[in-house]
Amino acid sequence: MNFIVNLLILLPAQIASYFSWAGPLIMRLVVGYTFMLAGWGKLTNLPQVTENFIGWGIPFPKILTPFVSGVECFGGAMLILGLFTRIPAAMLAVVMLVAIKSAKWGDVDSLQTLLGFEEMTYFAAFTWLAIAGPGAASLDRLLMKSAGYNEVPA
Repeated sequence: MNFIVNLLILLPAQIASYFSWAGPLIMRLVVGYTFMLAGWGKLTNLPQVTENFIGWGIPFPKILTPFVSGVECFGGAMLILGLFTRIPAAMLAVVMLVAIKSAKWGDVDSLQTLLGFEEMTYFAAFTWLAIAGPGAASLDRLLMKSAGYNEVPA
């Protein structure tokens, strides 16, 4: 039993520990870039996006459209940089929940359908980043170290 644990659990964990910086970095780059571009597209086409928000029944569409578009664009840029990561990640997780509820909820007929939405995948990614943090390759980590914090949260 020890052989199996060592070979199939401990050894892969030890190897992975050398690359712990890569997972959060890759996630931040992928979702950050995607949402920075999506938000920019919405910011440059606010009238049409506002009409979409109205059609989905989102309250206060003239206020929330530029707000959500800005959260996506600038939050995405902040994620790319790993700057104040947990805040934009949490905000974008909420945006994904609202997107599912307002634009997709009528299509939900099973758990499989719900979990199949790309918005649910993004929700999971943003929630993970909000909880786990940006990782070592981030401006957050650099700011913490430059401020003299020896113990840097993950």
